[in-house]
Amino acid sequence: MKAFVDIHDKRWKKYKIDIEKIVCEIGGAKYSESEVSIILTNDAEIHALNRDWRGIDKPTNVLSFELGDDVLLGDIYISIDTVEKEANAQQKTLINHATHMVVHGVLHLMGYDHIDDKQAKIMEGKEVKILEKLGINNPYETDVDCACQCKMGCPGGGIFSLLNKFKIPVDSFWQYALYAVFGAFAAFGFAPFNMWWCTILCFMGAYWLTVRADKPVGFLRAFVRVSPFGAMYGISMFWWVLNSIYVVPELATQYAIWTVPGLIGLGIAGAIIFGVPFAFLRVTKIRTGARPFFFAAIWTIVLWMREWVFTGFPWNPIANITMDFPMLANSMSLWGALGLTFVVVGFCGAFTELLYVRRRVNLATLMVFVVLGLVGVFVGHENMMRGDAGAELKPQLIRIVQPALSQSQKATHNREMAIKNAEENLGKLLFMGVDDVTPDLIVYPETAYPFVVVDGDKMPLGVALGTNVIVGATTYNPSLGLQNSLIVSDENGRILSVYSKSHLVPFGEYRPLGFLPAPANLAPGDGPELISLNIAGRDFVFAPAVCYEIIFSDSLTPNGAGLNPDAIINITNDNWFGETPGTYQHLDMVRRYAIESGLPIIRANYSGISAFVGADGVIIESMPIGASGHIDGFVWGAHMTPYRAIGMNWWFVIILAFACLSSIAMTAIDKESKM
Repeated sequence: MKAFVDIHDKRWKKYKIDIEKIVCEIGGAKYSESEVSIILTNDAEIHALNRDWRGIDKPTNVLSFELGDDVLLGDIYISIDTVEKEANAQQKTLINHATHMVVHGVLHLMGYDHIDDKQAKIMEGKEVKILEKLGINNPYETDVDCACQCKMGCPGGGIFSLLNKFKIPVDSFWQYALYAVFGAFAAFGFAPFNMWWCTILCFMGAYWLTVRADKPVGFLRAFVRVSPFGAMYGISMFWWVLNSIYVVPELATQYAIWTVPGLIGLGIAGAIIFGVPFAFLRVTKIRTGARPFFFAAIWTIVLWMREWVFTGFPWNPIANITMDFPMLANSMSLWGALGLTFVVVGFCGAFTELLYVRRRVNLATLMVFVVLGLVGVFVGHENMMRGDAGAELKPQLIRIVQPALSQSQKATHNREMAIKNAEENLGKLLFMGVDDVTPDLIVYPETAYPFVVVDGDKMPLGVALGTNVIVGATTYNPSLGLQNSLIVSDENGRILSVYSKSHLVPFGEYRPLGFLPAPANLAPGDGPELISLNIAGRDFVFAPAVCYEIIFSDSLTPNGAGLNPDAIINITNDNWFGETPGTYQHLDMVRRYAIESGLPIIRANYSGISAFVGADGVIIESMPIGASGHIDGFVWGAHMTPYRAIGMNWWFVIILAFACLSSIAMTAIDKESKM
């Protein structure tokens, strides 16, 4: 058999395909004098031919036009665009896949077809034998290259075949809807639902929707197509923020109009933040073995940026879904939430790749993330052991008071009622702090003290209770204005230290850009510090944190302080969020910080959940939402973790370097396996 080759697209020239050798292996003696014409073209030309001659308005890989003559068999058109996309998706070389298309096309001219299963089996058998003679592996063999959307032999082939039965076209309305469903349910892996498996499956589903799309698009179009996931993920995870509008009737009247714009804003922000990794995943040309490292690295970059961009809000890193697995969660003592998020997200991508295309390189990628997880579990176990050290000593008795008064009882716009409420609330605070045993330290939550504190004031709570007191209050600084502060006083009422919150809440404690709505406009403090307080005959050193400052990784222990903290004291007020998921998730953020820093945390929450949290993130004792009273406890086990020693930014660099090196290695392995 002879072949006459006509190149219509010059891109084919760089591939040295010996078409004469290929067709000689096909015909045998019967077709020794036969001729075929092979046109190497592109999607544009083959699309027009497919539309005009077959009535199918889209490009394809190969078209065969029979002439019905034993000598002049016909013409074969092969598109470089489609062949290249298919080769990349199936992890084949373009030359091998193009060879398969030549064989496929010539067999069509010889009368073979695949209209039904019986004919397809015969034709595929012929193709396999011819390709084996040319040194090319069976393209239909699941051990080599198995596109699971076509084959049931792959692990997960049944899953993807089932999904394909729903006929969800790429970039269709139903794909957008499925993205939205995955995004909405992905948030259920976090507290209080703790359905970690739901987050894993939804991320895998969204990953599959993204990588199955082989049509090249620009970044903006890719972002629009994946944005339903991010939008619904953002709304599902953060809707509880808007609950704060309705806690105080006076504020609800003024701010209820912002509910719908707030939801829209959450959706837009979610689409931007959580859609970007999937958009990059779609537009970046990278081999399947390296793709999970790339995806996990982008997700890590997003989490790192969430720590500081637009004042930051790193709420619910993916790492938090592991809280039901203490040893795995404690791997954050090694590499923080950044590292554990990298491992979890990478595992989702790698497992999906293995299900979708079963290849050894994809198995190797998955095993890398499994090994990372096991390393984390080992280190996590060690961190838990260190966090337990000293539990038997219990040298200092600390009391946490949880008032659980309603926000309406705390705040009113009527001056006479405000003074009356403040006096009544102060009496309630004193009553809640009293017990048969006087503790060494009593901790009241954020804004618990009902009067503004100015320089020179004394703290009556310390005098009345006869012990050291930490309490949240609004303070007035003549040069700055009002501040949200943590006040430390002794048993004589003398104020020893004042720490003012430095990381204020936008829309809650200050007006972003100076004009956007907020119920208050406070001045920030000077930043992190350590406070030393002599109690029970020794110095007790702690890092103060007001409200959501605790969610910012590596932010509460200043460098070069010269002191080793015994604990973190976090005062907060979740009254605004009631029993919504936000209150439970805030506690998990506290647990995350305890693990990362190796420091136990004393958490006083105005409405709950107040708790003693161990240096391993374990809740030692707590009070539920809405309960009034106090709990007594001790703290122990403070230690330095690798994460706190190295710091978030250096770990960020290490993780990205690891992702780059692993991607390069897997790409090299993949290419080697295809030689």
